[in-house]
Amino acid sequence: MSTNTPRAEYPRPQMVRKDWLCLNGSWDFAFDFADTGLKRGMLEQAFEKTITVPFCPESDLSGIGYTDFMNAVWYRRQVTIPESWQEKRLLLHFQAVDDEATVWVNGKQVGRHHGGWTPFTCDITDAVGDALTAEIVVRARDNRDPKPQGKQSIRYENFGCLYTRTTGIWQTVWMEPVPQTASLKRSRITPNCAQSRFEIEQPIDGAFAAMQLRVTVGDEQGEVAVVQKTLQNMMVPRVEVPIPDDRLRLWSIDDPHLYDLIIELLDADGNVIDTVESYAGMRSVSIDGKAILINGKRVFQRLVLDQGYYPDGIMTASSDQALIDDIQLSLEAGFNGARLHQKVFEERFLYHADRMGYLVWGEFGDWGYGRYDGHRQPHDAFTTTWVTQWLEAVARDYSHPSIIGWCPLNETAAPMDDQIHNLDDVTHAMYHATKLADPTRPVLDTSGYSHRVVGADVYDCHDYEQDPVKFQANQAGLAENKPFTNGSDQPAPWSIPYAGQPFFVSEFGGIWWNPRAAATENSWGYGQRPKNIDEFYERFEGLCTVLLQNPDMFGYCYTQLTDVFQEQNGIYSFNRESKFDMKRIFDIQRQVAAIEKR
Repeated sequence: MSTNTPRAEYPRPQMVRKDWLCLNGSWDFAFDFADTGLKRGMLEQAFEKTITVPFCPESDLSGIGYTDFMNAVWYRRQVTIPESWQEKRLLLHFQAVDDEATVWVNGKQVGRHHGGWTPFTCDITDAVGDALTAEIVVRARDNRDPKPQGKQSIRYENFGCLYTRTTGIWQTVWMEPVPQTASLKRSRITPNCAQSRFEIEQPIDGAFAAMQLRVTVGDEQGEVAVVQKTLQNMMVPRVEVPIPDDRLRLWSIDDPHLYDLIIELLDADGNVIDTVESYAGMRSVSIDGKAILINGKRVFQRLVLDQGYYPDGIMTASSDQALIDDIQLSLEAGFNGARLHQKVFEERFLYHADRMGYLVWGEFGDWGYGRYDGHRQPHDAFTTTWVTQWLEAVARDYSHPSIIGWCPLNETAAPMDDQIHNLDDVTHAMYHATKLADPTRPVLDTSGYSHRVVGADVYDCHDYEQDPVKFQANQAGLAENKPFTNGSDQPAPWSIPYAGQPFFVSEFGGIWWNPRAAATENSWGYGQRPKNIDEFYERFEGLCTVLLQNPDMFGYCYTQLTDVFQEQNGIYSFNRESKFDMKRIFDIQRQVAAIEKR
């Protein structure tokens, strides 16, 4: 791989094949503002501009830097196919394209995908044929309504907590060859701590009757266990790999141990057809009253809201190191995890979270402000689009040990009155779909505001009260199972009653601090700006201590890790510079939490 290729690291760390080709770098590019390009023959036309993939055209790193609305954009690139790939099937992968993608290879349509958060694959074997070249053309549309857009602005400009949009390709594009007859697909790896084994569901593409599946688990000492079984005509083969007691080591924030996995598909004679490398962590997540346990232990979740935006790449980090740096900055501030907010983060981030022992709540970018009424109530088209795209994200990320909870919705709101609102159907659909897709992790039906699911795993609130005394009064009712709820001041309640499940304040703080910002600058945070930095520390300590010393609180999520454009309430600035004495911030957060003393 050329050292000049941007984001050239392998994009799918839990399913690695050694033979692959990164297609990031320079592509021909064209705007299609009216989305009439196909009718105007753009499929066959040359494009005058060039763009650096995988960065979106709104970003500086793309070389385009155009931030107005784009109904559609086009990409073109010529690719030389390695000769060694002949006699193989050729897969073209897109890690994320916002929002609707159509792909042609050598003039033939090879794939379509709707949804800007998740990967998709095109089998281009037939389109390439015997040729050693492939002309790839991509049209990305960004004009569908409704759209789960996360924090992307619905105006030309940024405003409030909405930011510069992302259009088109914004994660890695790549190719790989796979065997003609049958090949491995993404594994679904479930740790079973109680029985000291990994349970692996291994989908296979192609005919695989009488073939064999071999799974080898290893660690730094070498081989740990090997299981091989002959496959039958079942939909998804399943393999259980027991880990010997003397090699059993749990994944935790203090010891994020990962086992290496080699998964091989063999023919009836024992010849290896396909091989992928993966990894897994042995850890459990469970609920005990109001506590969430990790490996059977109470761990107070000191989470930070991370929105995953960058000044130069918008939603795309400039480098793999930038992803590592964000986790390291969070750890240095005393957090032990993050709520990945209104964005499905790229897989490389989760890989580093797995390696670094960083707890993560996965979340969908469900916001779509222009698609709501005054109560942020979705219309009917919401349900199918949101559930489909969210399930793709859950399937992609299921096997990452760092993910310890799911949050499919954020700040939905509608009254609990005599009407059954669309929001009721959407919330139930998203919650129950998540539980069916992953019964191993707790699910929060919605973060803040309208809790609609009876018996949901987790309950929460958002509380941006800035006075620690008033903040404590707000949260004191949890001891009597009467927690603070958003919308309690409305004519009709927004949520079903609390039922004693684990509770946390999943957004708080957001203290506005940028001493270099002029009073007239487009800058904001929650509440009044502290008069000086000492007042910031006093407020931060007071708010955190209220939650840390509440024996019924399993965690919190502070807003936020970094400033994001005009929202300047981060622990760090938008360019990741320290705004505070991090040792002091660290020490405040690392006081022993009341729930951990039990």
